[in-house]
Amino acid sequence: MDRDLLEYAVELVEEAGGLAARWFTVASPRSGAGGASPVEVEVERLLRTRIAARYPDDAVLGKESDISPGTDRRRWVLDPINGTSLFAQRVPTFNVLLAVEDAEGPLAAVAGYPMSDELLYAGRGLGCWHSLAGRPVRQVRVNDHERLRGALVEMLNPLAWSEELLLTLHRELYLQPWTKGDVDLATGLADALVIAGAPIGYEDLAVLPLLVGEAGGRVTDLSGRDVLRGDGSVLASNGRLHDALLELVAGLPHGRDFAALRERADR
Repeated sequence: MDRDLLEYAVELVEEAGGLAARWFTVASPRSGAGGASPVEVEVERLLRTRIAARYPDDAVLGKESDISPGTDRRRWVLDPINGTSLFAQRVPTFNVLLAVEDAEGPLAAVAGYPMSDELLYAGRGLGCWHSLAGRPVRQVRVNDHERLRGALVEMLNPLAWSEELLLTLHRELYLQPWTKGDVDLATGLADALVIAGAPIGYEDLAVLPLLVGEAGGRVTDLSGRDVLRGDGSVLASNGRLHDALLELVAGLPHGRDFAALRERADR
């Protein structure tokens, strides 16, 4: 792929992250038409403006605005504030996500954590790279752990998981809350990531195939399908544990049945 495009994507996320960081202590919770907060609208507007200036023929798919059609076969996918509830509660682990796709699939991906001055980015065939607060940029790889029992797995949204899924994973794995899951997996700190319950939107998922794959890992939904064409759940791993993890969760419901819980509580 074009290294210039990846470098420009990184620059965009850095600039967008700077804007988000300035809003961090003053932004209001989600409000207004469509539920978007002012900071989300402003960050996405900034990204769209910069992309249109450099690549006017590219399409843009955002989270807070309609798709901007393009004449090229390339598309940029934006999530201006991933972790809106974290942002609103002043939890500094929200991030800015940007992915680029072409006719062959994922082309570039960037995840930026503005409050820790941290970036994880990857390009097709170019590897996965990590930078933190001015330290030298380094290429990163997943770990080579092969033992399922006690594997460290970060979990997102466990309150919405089915009891069966949560208990099954708890018996076999070391579960901990999601902090910076993509960074932790790609740098070898975590063995796997699981997202279940409420389906995750495409804008949130679009960065994962490259960030995980270029670091040597594997990502699917919990049924083993392509994560970008799946059910909105996520299983990302170091690759060595992936088949065993899929076998562990096979046939289990992913989300909690809240209707049944309410019915049980009303009895």
